[in-house]
Parts: sequence; structure tokens; C-alpha cells
Amino acid sequence: MGIKLVNNGITSSIRRIQSELDKLPQQTYDFWVKGTPKKSGNARRSTVLKGNEIQARYAYAERLDQGWSKQAPDGMSKPTEQFIERRLKQIMRK
Repeated sequence: MGIKLVNNGITSSIRRIQSELDKLPQQTYDFWVKGTPKKSGNARRSTVLKGNEIQARYAYAERLDQGWSKQAPDGMSKPTEQFIERRLKQIMRK
């Protein structure tokens, strides 16, 4: 019986972690879009989440990600990677 209680605790922890991980792509997309420079709004409108992949569907995406805009001097990839690392640490600590 003691083993069953331990397994139930592990199982519920795994379910909780999986549930949080399932939310990560949308949270990451939201973070990316929020950090995308907004002059005309085209870059934000043209960025989509397809499955687990963020797609920047505009011609100057690479330039923006390289820090071309004063609104996002670090681009979007680097800050987003840092966001993911922080979020994963939070999920695993709970």
C-alpha cells in the first residue's frame, strides 16, 4: 500500500508537469510577440504559432532578430530562450 501512495504522488507530479509543459508553446509565443517591435504592427500580425514552432512570416524577420530595431536591441530569440529557461525552472520547482 505504501508503494501505491508513492506512485500516486509521482503520477500526479508528472501530470502537473506535463500540463505546465503543454502550456509552454503558447506562453513562449505570447512572450515572443510581446517582444517583437511594433512600428506598423506587421511583424506582430505576421508571427504565428504553428504546433510548437513560432514562425515569423515577414521579409525582415532575421534583421529584427539580429537587433536591427531599437525597440528590440537583443532581437527576439535570445530573450525568448531566456524566458523558456526561467519557465522550465519554475515548472520543475513546483
